[in-house]
Amino acid sequence: MRFLKTLFWVVLAVVITLCAANNWRDVTIDLWGNLRADVKLPVLLAVVFLFGMVPTWLAYRAKLWRAENRNVQPRPTVVEPAAEADPVL
Repeated sequence: MRFLKTLFWVVLAVVITLCAANNWRDVTIDLWGNLRADVKLPVLLAVVFLFGMVPTWLAYRAKLWRAENRNVQPRPTVVEPAAEADPVL
């Protein structure tokens, strides 16, 4: 099973690399004013993917962190008063 998982990731990496190599073209981005940026298309797609994925991933990790902290917080303990000893006569 581990071999199949590794094979899947290797095939996926090869496919992504081939697509990036075939689409290695300049894309002009109009920023603000007369400012323009020429960026390679695969780099632009990777940056856009990360801009979409990172906030979602951070929200997911924050939700898990809050859930873990909610379960770890100690509950208040009830201390029963010590029983009074009978005086020895």
